[in-house]
Amino acid sequence: MVESCLARRPRRPQRARPAPSNQAVQLVIAFPAKPRRHRPVNPHAAANALALQHRDIAQTVAANISRRTGHPKEDLEQIAMLGILQAARRFSPERGSFRPYARTYANGEVYHYLRDKGFLIKVPASWRELHSRGQKLLRLGTAAAEVPDRLGVSVERWEEIVMGCSQRVVAWETSEDIGQQST
Repeated sequence: MVESCLARRPRRPQRARPAPSNQAVQLVIAFPAKPRRHRPVNPHAAANALALQHRDIAQTVAANISRRTGHPKEDLEQIAMLGILQAARRFSPERGSFRPYARTYANGEVYHYLRDKGFLIKVPASWRELHSRGQKLLRLGTAAAEVPDRLGVSVERWEEIVMGCSQRVVAWETSEDIGQQST
């Protein structure tokens, strides 16, 4: 059994190629080959390479914001990388070092995403900040009843903030949808 697995198949004989005739040479002379078109140079190749060298900035920015907001780090990392790509395309060496410039763009891109698409309903930025601070207090072991006092808001306002910031999208299936999927 082992020997049969190790044995090589015999090679197929190669086909003999016909010798070139004079007709073929005449056709080549009559119709000279066009010069080959080269692939166009990517105008953003240098910027893309610069952005890839600074992937660690995207990871750091995403980790910091994910820790504060609770959004998935991987998603925020992709968005931060888009900001770094944008920074690399707009960067000129006269501006100084690339790292602080790229970090600014990465932070801005992530914050724009969170502002525009981060919540199901629009809530004020101050509420989102209070909610993230409250969630951090809860993770650190603060009792739920103490959180509004520690944040300096009333219990009613805290309940309103939690309700506004905790909305999630849920897929709603009816019994008709379930019946159609099974058939």
